[in-house]
Amino acid sequence: MPSLAVGGLTPLTSTDYPGCLAAVVFCQGCPWRCAYCHNSHLLPRQAESAMGWEEAAAFLERRRGLLDAVVFSGGEPTLQAGLGEAMAAVKGMGFRVGLHTAGMYPERLEKLLPWLDWVGFDVKAPFADYRRINSCGGGEAAREGIRLLLAAGVETEFRTTCHSSLLEEGDLLRLAGELAELGVARWVLQAFRPQGCAEKGLVGAGTTLPDSALLARLSAWVPTVEMRAA
Repeated sequence: MPSLAVGGLTPLTSTDYPGCLAAVVFCQGCPWRCAYCHNSHLLPRQAESAMGWEEAAAFLERRRGLLDAVVFSGGEPTLQAGLGEAMAAVKGMGFRVGLHTAGMYPERLEKLLPWLDWVGFDVKAPFADYRRINSCGGGEAAREGIRLLLAAGVETEFRTTCHSSLLEEGDLLRLAGELAELGVARWVLQAFRPQGCAEKGLVGAGTTLPDSALLARLSAWVPTVEMRAA
């Protein structure tokens, strides 16, 4: 049985894997501390898990034929050594496998490629500016993760959370150029979600979302740019 620290489980969602009814397994632990994180309870690696993988797997077994996919989210799922084994088990149940990741461990992500059907990849900022968002850096690791997914042809949604206190217009334009250089063809800008965010300064500051004029400028780099509400 895989060793996986499970911080929670959403039994049914239609939004976490496009076009599929899915369950979401939330993996405990993340080394980054992104200012806008809305799952701060999942950050500590050693926090008491809500359930063991055995319990989560038993639930998924009972959902065979009722769900299309299982998404591993977090926290940062690739932090955990047992993730590949858990994905293989889910695949064996007949589910599609999805992953939410920030790409901080490209060598681990590469080993997961055989199991992946879809990935939601969080691009934090222009790669040189990651430390401003997560206090840790890691932009080059994220860049390599994007390269791996594109080269493997895994269906991926690249998305960036927008808060005008963290990413200004010039930052988004620089990031658009970097994504275009990598070959990203679709990019989702998602609104900041105040629910669950522990950074009170961001919650209280309010934010201005990219307007249609900026979206048009970004689309000159990445062919499809979409704005997603919180």
